[in-house]
Amino acid sequence: MHILKTTFAVAALCATTAMPAFAQDAAAFDTNGTFVDSFGTSFTFSLCGEGTDLCGTLNTLEGKSATEENLAFVGKQVMQAKATGPNEWKGALSAGGISADATVTQTSADTIDIQGCRAAILCQTLTYTRS
Repeated sequence: MHILKTTFAVAALCATTAMPAFAQDAAAFDTNGTFVDSFGTSFTFSLCGEGTDLCGTLNTLEGKSATEENLAFVGKQVMQAKATGPNEWKGALSAGGISADATVTQTSADTIDIQGCRAAILCQTLTYTRS
């Protein structure tokens, strides 16, 4: 699971197709802001592209994910995903040759969940809370 956590922390989300009809629904929660997980890793998320994509910049890495290789991604935009529904985006996480399918869901004004799956069976969800 350390590999999967590392993938979340430094990943770039490459997304599937977006549907413009979700633009209004995706704004139901304010996605813009800094969110932190239980390990202390934080991202700044914002809507980007046509206003429906989700982009994220890695701010800090904590715990086992704070390796020399992963720290190279701090301060960089490492996430981008396309809207697939209200407050939901899909894409692929990839970093350092590791990739995973991802679903990003904003479950409340202050909570974002990122579920990543490798080989369609190894799945993990991390919850990020607005800081």
